[in-house]
Amino acid sequence: MTDLSALVSQLKRPRLLVRAARFGLADYSRSRDLKRILASGALPGPDAALAGLLAEESRLEASRRAGSADYCVMRHIDVLIAVMAEARLLPRRPQQSPEPAHTPVPLRV
Repeated sequence: MTDLSALVSQLKRPRLLVRAARFGLADYSRSRDLKRILASGALPGPDAALAGLLAEESRLEASRRAGSADYCVMRHIDVLIAVMAEARLLPRRPQQSPEPAHTPVPLRV
């Protein structure tokens, strides 16, 4: 299975979208918002929810980049808020031993 937290950390989106999503994160209610975003009656676990959200976010990103008339920026922000919130619910993996000093380390922005 793909490491979902790695997929989330590799997302590169416009700064304005990310800032809007971070701002909305404080008001995120999993029971209210996740049901609406995923259009489901039952709440899936964080792994399943994040997989569905990442698929929807990928579709929205493709629509945004194509300049599609059916692209909805508010929907994209809602999905990004949910992605951020659900990623926080994933269990943390134990950290691996530090890399040797001569190996370059990627910067986290």
